[in-house]
Amino acid sequence: MCGIVGLFLKKPELEAQLGAYLAPMLIGMSERGPDSAGFAVYRAPGAGLTVKLTLHHPDESYPWQRLRDELATESGVSVGVIISDSFGRPWREGQVNVAIGAAGVTALRDYRGQRDPHGYELKGTELGVADEVASAAELVMGKLERVPVALVRGASVAGEQTARVLLRDPRTDLFR
Repeated sequence: MCGIVGLFLKKPELEAQLGAYLAPMLIGMSERGPDSAGFAVYRAPGAGLTVKLTLHHPDESYPWQRLRDELATESGVSVGVIISDSFGRPWREGQVNVAIGAAGVTALRDYRGQRDPHGYELKGTELGVADEVASAAELVMGKLERVPVALVRGASVAGEQTARVLLRDPRTDLFR
Protein backbone atom coordinates (compact mmCIF):
# COMPACT_ATOMS: atom_id res chain seq x y z
CA MET A 1 0.00 0.00 0.00
CA CYS A 2 2.57 2.56 0.97
CA GLY A 3 6.21 3.15 1.56
CA ILE A 4 7.17 4.19 5.03
CA VAL A 5 9.42 7.09 5.90
CA GLY A 6 10.37 7.46 9.51
CA LEU A 7 12.25 9.88 11.64
CA PHE A 8 12.74 9.49 15.37
CA LEU A 9 13.70 12.72 17.13
CA LYS A 10 15.43 12.30 20.47
CA LYS A 11 15.67 16.03 21.12
CA PRO A 12 12.32 17.80 21.74
CA GLU A 13 13.81 21.11 20.57
CA LEU A 14 14.02 19.66 17.03
CA GLU A 15 10.24 19.01 16.81
CA ALA A 16 9.63 22.44 15.26
CA GLN A 17 11.88 21.40 12.35
CA LEU A 18 10.22 18.01 11.81
CA GLY A 19 8.58 19.08 8.54
CA ALA A 20 11.87 20.31 7.13
CA TYR A 21 13.48 16.95 7.90
CA LEU A 22 10.62 14.84 6.57
CA ALA A 23 9.79 16.74 3.36
CA PRO A 24 12.84 15.53 1.37
CA MET A 25 12.19 11.94 2.46
CA LEU A 26 8.53 12.11 1.45
CA ILE A 27 9.39 13.60 -1.93
CA GLY A 28 11.80 10.71 -2.46
CA MET A 29 8.99 8.20 -1.85
CA SER A 30 7.37 8.73 -5.23
CA GLU A 31 6.47 5.07 -5.83
CA ARG A 32 4.65 4.37 -2.58
CA GLY A 33 1.35 3.15 -4.00
CA PRO A 34 -2.16 4.46 -3.36
CA ASP A 35 -1.21 6.29 -0.19
CA SER A 36 -0.56 10.00 -0.08
CA ALA A 37 2.18 12.21 1.21
CA GLY A 38 1.79 12.71 4.90
CA PHE A 39 3.20 11.79 8.26
CA ALA A 40 2.20 11.07 11.81
CA VAL A 41 3.92 11.94 15.06
CA TYR A 42 3.67 9.21 17.69
CA ARG A 43 4.37 9.51 21.39
CA ALA A 44 4.32 6.97 24.20
CA PRO A 45 1.32 4.57 24.08
CA GLY A 46 -1.79 5.63 25.98
CA ALA A 47 -3.47 3.88 28.87
CA GLY A 48 -4.28 0.26 28.16
CA LEU A 49 -1.71 0.10 25.33
CA THR A 50 -4.41 0.26 22.64
CA VAL A 51 -3.41 -0.25 19.02
CA LYS A 52 -5.08 0.89 15.79
CA LEU A 53 -5.26 -1.89 13.25
CA THR A 54 -5.77 -1.09 9.58
CA LEU A 55 -7.42 -3.86 7.61
CA HIS A 56 -4.95 -4.27 4.78
CA HIS A 57 -3.61 -7.15 2.80
CA PRO A 58 -0.18 -6.96 1.16
CA ASP A 59 -1.53 -8.63 -1.96
CA GLU A 60 -3.20 -5.88 -4.02
CA SER A 61 -5.46 -8.48 -5.60
CA TYR A 62 -6.79 -9.73 -2.23
CA PRO A 63 -10.29 -11.14 -2.81
CA TRP A 64 -12.46 -8.70 -0.85
CA GLN A 65 -15.32 -10.54 -2.54
CA ARG A 66 -14.71 -13.40 -0.10
CA LEU A 67 -15.31 -11.06 2.85
CA ARG A 68 -18.46 -9.81 1.14
CA ASP A 69 -19.68 -13.38 0.60
CA GLU A 70 -19.04 -14.31 4.23
CA LEU A 71 -20.93 -11.24 5.45
CA ALA A 72 -23.85 -12.10 3.17
CA THR A 73 -23.88 -15.70 4.43
CA GLU A 74 -23.84 -14.63 8.08
CA SER A 75 -26.37 -11.80 7.73
CA GLY A 76 -28.61 -13.10 4.96
CA VAL A 77 -28.29 -9.74 3.20
CA SER A 78 -26.33 -8.86 0.07
CA VAL A 79 -23.97 -6.01 0.92
CA GLY A 80 -21.18 -4.12 -0.75
CA VAL A 81 -17.92 -3.89 1.18
CA ILE A 82 -15.55 -0.94 1.23
CA ILE A 83 -12.33 -1.07 3.25
CA SER A 84 -10.99 2.42 3.90
CA ASP A 85 -8.05 4.28 5.35
CA SER A 86 -7.25 7.94 5.92
CA PHE A 87 -5.63 9.88 3.09
CA GLY A 88 -3.97 13.29 2.93
CA ARG A 89 -4.68 15.19 -0.27
CA PRO A 90 -2.29 17.36 -2.27
CA TRP A 91 -3.15 21.06 -2.13
CA ARG A 92 -5.75 20.48 0.63
CA GLU A 93 -5.52 20.48 4.41
CA GLY A 94 -7.20 17.69 6.33
CA GLN A 95 -7.49 13.98 5.74
CA VAL A 96 -10.43 12.04 4.33
CA ASN A 97 -11.09 8.33 4.20
CA VAL A 98 -10.68 6.63 0.83
CA ALA A 99 -11.34 3.09 -0.36
CA ILE A 100 -8.37 0.74 -0.33
CA GLY A 101 -10.45 -2.37 -0.96
CA ALA A 102 -13.95 -2.95 -2.35
CA ALA A 103 -16.35 -5.66 -3.46
CA GLY A 104 -19.95 -5.51 -4.66
CA VAL A 105 -19.89 -1.78 -5.39
CA THR A 106 -19.39 0.64 -8.24
CA ALA A 107 -16.07 2.12 -7.16
CA LEU A 108 -15.77 4.60 -10.04
CA ARG A 109 -18.71 6.06 -11.98
CA ASP A 110 -17.74 7.45 -15.39
CA TYR A 111 -19.83 10.36 -16.67
CA ARG A 112 -17.60 11.17 -19.65
CA GLY A 113 -19.60 11.54 -22.85
CA GLN A 114 -22.86 12.28 -21.01
CA ARG A 115 -24.51 15.68 -21.11
CA ASP A 116 -25.30 17.88 -18.14
CA PRO A 117 -28.69 19.69 -17.84
CA HIS A 118 -27.32 22.57 -19.98
CA GLY A 119 -26.27 20.26 -22.80
CA TYR A 120 -22.54 20.43 -22.09
CA GLU A 121 -20.76 17.15 -22.82
CA LEU A 122 -18.75 15.98 -19.83
CA LYS A 123 -15.18 15.24 -20.85
CA GLY A 124 -13.40 14.35 -17.61
CA THR A 125 -15.96 13.67 -14.92
CA GLU A 126 -15.42 10.42 -13.06
CA LEU A 127 -16.93 10.11 -9.58
CA GLY A 128 -14.94 8.15 -6.98
CA VAL A 129 -18.05 6.50 -5.55
CA ALA A 130 -16.23 4.15 -3.15
CA ASP A 131 -14.08 7.04 -1.88
CA GLU A 132 -17.18 9.17 -1.31
CA VAL A 133 -18.88 6.37 0.64
CA ALA A 134 -15.69 5.78 2.65
CA SER A 135 -15.51 9.47 3.57
CA ALA A 136 -19.17 9.63 4.56
CA ALA A 137 -18.79 6.48 6.67
CA GLU A 138 -15.80 7.97 8.48
CA LEU A 139 -17.98 10.86 9.65
CA VAL A 140 -20.20 8.30 11.39
CA MET A 141 -17.37 6.08 12.64
CA GLY A 142 -15.26 8.98 13.92
CA LYS A 143 -11.52 9.19 14.16
CA LEU A 144 -11.26 8.68 17.91
CA GLU A 145 -14.44 6.78 18.77
CA ARG A 146 -13.06 3.34 17.80
CA VAL A 147 -16.15 2.43 15.76
CA PRO A 148 -14.86 -0.17 13.28
CA VAL A 149 -17.80 -0.42 10.86
CA ALA A 150 -20.49 1.83 9.40
CA LEU A 151 -23.55 0.65 7.54
CA VAL A 152 -24.47 3.00 4.68
CA ARG A 153 -28.03 2.71 3.42
CA GLY A 154 -29.82 4.38 0.54
CA ALA A 155 -26.79 4.93 -1.68
CA SER A 156 -27.05 3.62 -5.26
CA VAL A 157 -23.61 2.03 -5.42
CA ALA A 158 -24.20 -1.63 -6.33
CA GLY A 159 -21.70 -2.99 -8.86
CA GLU A 160 -18.79 -5.34 -9.33
CA GLN A 161 -15.71 -3.10 -9.35
CA THR A 162 -12.75 -3.22 -6.99
CA ALA A 163 -10.88 -0.25 -5.49
CA ARG A 164 -8.13 -0.87 -8.06
CA VAL A 165 -10.11 1.14 -10.66
CA LEU A 166 -9.58 4.22 -8.45
CA LEU A 167 -5.82 4.21 -8.89
CA ARG A 168 -4.67 6.78 -11.40
CA ASP A 169 -2.68 5.61 -14.42
CA PRO A 170 0.98 6.44 -13.65
CA ARG A 171 1.26 8.22 -17.01
CA THR A 172 -1.25 10.86 -15.85
CA ASP A 173 -0.26 10.96 -12.15
CA LEU A 174 1.56 14.18 -11.23
CA PHE A 175 2.87 12.70 -7.97
CA ARG A 176 4.72 9.61 -9.20
